[in-house]
Amino acid sequence: MSPRNSVAEARRTRQRVVDRGLALASVEGLQGLTIGRLATELQMSKAGILGHFGTKEGLQLAVVDAGAELFAREVPQRVRSVPPGLPHLRAVCEAWVSYLEREVLPGGCFITAATTEFDGRQGPVRDALAGMNALWQRDLRLDVQRAVSAGDLPADTDPHQLVYELVGIMLALNYFLQLQHDPSAPTRARSAVRRLLGT
Repeated sequence: MSPRNSVAEARRTRQRVVDRGLALASVEGLQGLTIGRLATELQMSKAGILGHFGTKEGLQLAVVDAGAELFAREVPQRVRSVPPGLPHLRAVCEAWVSYLEREVLPGGCFITAATTEFDGRQGPVRDALAGMNALWQRDLRLDVQRAVSAGDLPADTDPHQLVYELVGIMLALNYFLQLQHDPSAPTRARSAVRRLLGT
């Protein structure tokens, strides 16, 4: 095997491990994601998996990155052509509801689950999740501010408060879908978003 083919094969193997890790972690949590479990599922050696990530924490961080990339593809990137401000904010919220409704991952929103799992901990995984959430909320606030500037939202709209409420709706949607298997939850989430943003 040529060096180029060897590098490409290593990349594919790493991606296969990360993809399976993301699906497992969405259901069982990042702490439940073990080198041994992945080795068994993928019919690889533990050393073969460790060779790609170094440590369990390295694996967890790679899975967090993959979860963020998946969310980006499914939500903001799907609506990148929508004009900024209120139209974009509405489109983002619809894509967000759709992402949860379609159960892209077996355990629902990975970022939500991982953030809940690590919010009281310290370390690089918690910091990566906190950073991701902060960037996403910043983007939402920018859309709110643009909507206010355009006159599409009231001048006294508090972007921090509005984003807080939108995030709360999506957390509730994930909860009702995953824990209660409530088929009406997406409709309720859309109704709540409409009340906040108007039709």
